[in-house]
Amino acid sequence: MKELLILVAQGLVDDPSAVKVDVDEPNEEGVVVYHLHVAQEDMGRVIGKQGRIAKAIRVVMRAAASRTNTKIAVEID
Repeated sequence: MKELLILVAQGLVDDPSAVKVDVDEPNEEGVVVYHLHVAQEDMGRVIGKQGRIAKAIRVVMRAAASRTNTKIAVEID
């Protein structure tokens, strides 16, 4: 899952080497939170107009997680 998020984010940004993902342990509801870090100048590319790209990233990640019966959340830091 982490590799998928990195791959998607690197395809969107100008500086792929700045893409980092931190993974939290599952919380009490069983949700694993992925924190996506990108360069400051690439933040707009990852979020998109009105958050459309960020929403699409979250949908893709949730769909991939549903194949393994896990719950995830993606936060863009």
